[in-house]
Amino acid sequence: MSENLTRKLSFLDRYLTVWIFLAMAIGVASGYFLPAVVHAITAFQVGTTSIPIAAGLILMMYPPLAKVRYEEMGEVFRNKRVLMLSLLQNWVIGPVLMFVLAVTFLRHYPEYMVGLIMIGLARCIAMVIVWNELAKGDTEYAAGLVAFNSVFQVLFYSVYAWFFITLLPSWIGMKGTIVNVSMKQIAQSVFFYLGIPFLAGMITRFTLVRARGREWYEKKFVPRISPLTLVALLFTIVVMFSLKGQYIIQLPLDVLRIALPLLIYFVVMFLVSFYMGKKLGADYSQTATLSFTAASNNFELAIAVAVAVFGIHSGAAFAAVIGPLVEVPVLIGLVAAIFHCVRCRAGQRSKVGQQLDI
Repeated sequence: MSENLTRKLSFLDRYLTVWIFLAMAIGVASGYFLPAVVHAITAFQVGTTSIPIAAGLILMMYPPLAKVRYEEMGEVFRNKRVLMLSLLQNWVIGPVLMFVLAVTFLRHYPEYMVGLIMIGLARCIAMVIVWNELAKGDTEYAAGLVAFNSVFQVLFYSVYAWFFITLLPSWIGMKGTIVNVSMKQIAQSVFFYLGIPFLAGMITRFTLVRARGREWYEKKFVPRISPLTLVALLFTIVVMFSLKGQYIIQLPLDVLRIALPLLIYFVVMFLVSFYMGKKLGADYSQTATLSFTAASNNFELAIAVAVAVFGIHSGAAFAAVIGPLVEVPVLIGLVAAIFHCVRCRAGQRSKVGQQLDI
């Protein structure tokens, strides 16, 4: 881990936070001052799926998934404790925490509340691959846990939506909302955003390793495609922020109202998961993977369901869109924070060693 942290970073890596905030600013400005840009982006849309965003997400995920050593992924599923912890984090703690935060902060804004709950129910299958990559997490664990969550998402998202949005609010004296979403719709979303890059990465690895050898693949090919992740991430951020740039500027209080519980959610989920991973005895790379998997959410699915059920101009859809706008800067900040903590601890151990030598 220390070797990974101390290796020389590229120019793009070193100033990634700057590039992300610059991309956010460009997106908001273009969405507000250049409506033609928004019209051009929305012209490329199939149903509720934005083709530019989908393309950016798929390209963003391809390099990390091409790095995964699929032949070693069996270790992930043999570790029952890791799978049970991931299950607890993603399908018990995460949805319950988001429900509590949504009711606490947005009970007087029911559409926003529903949009927030939808985000909490949609466990991450895309962006987590990137956060894990940036944080030097375990790529095999990330791929395995994402696949694990994808299966659960297909099977249980509809049930969870009924329980947390229709049934549970009525138990606490609030009006429930009927959400009809089929297993087929969820499966299509999972395949589109995860299955395509997953298959592309797997086919690339097995084909090129067999043709050119593992050393060439990992030392020559992988470094060449790695920058594509960050470039695609920045492109996706610009597109996402431009689509809602006008709302962000015109409704700043509503954005902040939705952003506050999201901020609390991402930070609390990450810290709790990191603590649980360390208590379980996982090393840094595994703990980072568990934490980012638990703290991230599948905003593509949440947005798609909100638009399909309530309409593109609904408060639920607006709240769902705010999700990734908060997640991106918060999780990139958490990546920087854990790197800083690891460096500080490494520095303290080095000082202690020097004192003992003296």
